[in-house]
Amino acid sequence: MAVKRKPDLAAIKMLVMDVDGVFTDGTIAISDEGTQSRRFNYLDGHGIRLWHRAGFSSAIISGKDSRATAIRAGQLEIQHVAMGCTKKLPAFESLLAEAGLGTEQVACIGDDLLDLPLLRRAGFGVAVANAVDELKEAADYVTKLAGGSGAVREVIEHILKATGKWDQLMERYLV
Repeated sequence: MAVKRKPDLAAIKMLVMDVDGVFTDGTIAISDEGTQSRRFNYLDGHGIRLWHRAGFSSAIISGKDSRATAIRAGQLEIQHVAMGCTKKLPAFESLLAEAGLGTEQVACIGDDLLDLPLLRRAGFGVAVANAVDELKEAADYVTKLAGGSGAVREVIEHILKATGKWDQLMERYLV
């Protein structure tokens, strides 16, 4: 394997995530009536809240348009949501321009080929444990946990601990 770059985690200001396969396990349940449902991991949600408490922003760029995703993004106060993106790079570039951020200030988490252009551009590209091989090869970091099983939380903790922000966030839980 080629030597990977060493990302500057202290530069990261925004976390950009895919949904299916990252926030969820990638399973979409379809009822007999044709309604779809997704399962989101609670630990990932609490991780997003910790991320926001640390002063950082978050975004979703998803290939699918989903009401469940919109609801969960609202619950977690995710600031930027782009859905139905069959090509994610234009949405990513638009997001960066809107937020006034450079690529080196963004961490991206993905699991499938649609996420590859984002991981290659991001300051910190992350593939979840159950991602396709091409994404794992391009990633700066591959999670131990699978998508939908706490991988988002793992990435958040990794960045916060590496940058010295974790201990301060934990103070509220230790009293």
